[in-house]
Amino acid sequence: MRGTKAFTLVELLVVIAIIALLMSILMPALARVRIQAKVVICHSNLRQWGSIFSMYTADYDGSFQQGWDNAAGTGNWWMDSTRPYYANHGDIRCCPNASNLDKEVAFGFENTGVWADWNGSFFTKGEYGSYGINGWVENKLVDPIISMAPKRWRTDRVSGAAQVPVFMDAPWIDTWPEPYDQPPAIDNMNWQSGSMMGRFCKNRHEGSINGLFLDYSVTKIGLKEMWRLKWHRTFILDGPWTKEGGVDPSDWPEWMQEFKDYP
Repeated sequence: MRGTKAFTLVELLVVIAIIALLMSILMPALARVRIQAKVVICHSNLRQWGSIFSMYTADYDGSFQQGWDNAAGTGNWWMDSTRPYYANHGDIRCCPNASNLDKEVAFGFENTGVWADWNGSFFTKGEYGSYGINGWVENKLVDPIISMAPKRWRTDRVSGAAQVPVFMDAPWIDTWPEPYDQPPAIDNMNWQSGSMMGRFCKNRHEGSINGLFLDYSVTKIGLKEMWRLKWHRTFILDGPWTKEGGVDPSDWPEWMQEFKDYP
């Protein structure tokens, strides 16, 4: 009688071992592809915002929105002023690497990477996102502090626009960075006394964030590179957190020390 053909136990173990080896090789590559896909989506969102802000400023003689008016207790956030240009599609306000939205928190932002106002206590009810604007580009009519007025860009019609950040990954809707702002003590620290830069300094893309600039280009921004950008008109580029300003690699918080240094 003929014997029935079948795999032996040894052959099955060899096949399983080969599959396991292939999986161990492919999984890191697949993880890398997944990371890159999220970066591409984030860049795509920011490019769309570049088109949105470009159309908005074109309609308002080159000027940005004024943002919140402290004196009047009102104003137009960037989410509101640009709404006619993006049809209120919420996903375009979110980087795919941001944390999941927590709709159980009425006003959520702390250590989540996403800002949201589900009950409308601060801005439009149900608004959420994970990008924020450089407050220095806003065309604020009345500044709460007089010294802030000369620092504002107000318009996209400036020289050196490629070095001026406009819109980027952020756990809050806006901020006003200064060269002396300290980096956050820990990652995901959204609020830190005396440091507006900390609102943008978040490890969202492997030691960097993605940002839109005033020439409407989009690029990756290293976290330590943020202190070398022209946030406002009088922002010095050799401040205390640059090599020219004397920063030592050990001066950075521990969670940032492994990230790239910039000459």
